[in-house]
Amino acid sequence: MGIPSTLLSFLYPPPPSIYITAMTVINFAALGNAGLKETRGKNMQYSKFSTSSSSSSAAMNKAKISSKSGMVILYTPAFLAGLFASFWMVPDEDSRFCLVSAALTIHFFKRVFEVLFVHKYSGSMDVEATIAISLSYLISTANMIYAQHLTHGFPEPQVDLKTVGAGIFLIGILGNLYHHYLLSSLRTEGEKQYKIPQGGLFNLVVCPHYLFEVLGFVGISCISQTWYAFMFTLGTTLYLMGRSVATRRWYHSKFEHFPKDRKAIIPYLF
Repeated sequence: MGIPSTLLSFLYPPPPSIYITAMTVINFAALGNAGLKETRGKNMQYSKFSTSSSSSSAAMNKAKISSKSGMVILYTPAFLAGLFASFWMVPDEDSRFCLVSAALTIHFFKRVFEVLFVHKYSGSMDVEATIAISLSYLISTANMIYAQHLTHGFPEPQVDLKTVGAGIFLIGILGNLYHHYLLSSLRTEGEKQYKIPQGGLFNLVVCPHYLFEVLGFVGISCISQTWYAFMFTLGTTLYLMGRSVATRRWYHSKFEHFPKDRKAIIPYLF
């Protein structure tokens, strides 16, 4: 049995949609390229990189927004898209569609909850980057839901990964929340300086929250079993690997005694 037929036992056939087919390729290429740029120092201007970017006049003159407001803008549209699909499209869809929509809604609701009640902030965000990332999340979420809708009436994949996917998603979202809590606990109220993260998997990797975010999307992909979901997850993985490499480099530049054996995102490997 060749690779294509093996994949088709796990995935729905590609949908008869030029739009989704094109967006699958474009999204994967864009995320992979963004990850490559991160490793080369061309970082998206949010989090710690919003304050460590170039001090050129062009960078200094860019419009800024508070980190908290920027993060709300990042995640709210995608959350609302998932919420709309979960409550207004459910009557015409199957259980897999409902699970995908619910998982995406929970994922972005958790993000908004963390922005409002967990994270502590130390700087600002580039407005241009904020809008670009927010649109990316919104479009990707809507496309994943639409791609799932297009499977309506298709025969189910031979191997059903819904239950496995739900378990992986739960591990991913809880692990991500826990490590975000550890990050926020590094600072007392009013503190703004960065510290070396400790606890959980932070003792092994710089970005365990990225690792669990990847697991969350792997879970959603297994629930979905569409080409778009899997390619989006692969692209997201490449991007977060690049971002974690850049983050590890940043910590080494800021802290003389940062542990040199701490990996970027995968314990003991990468």
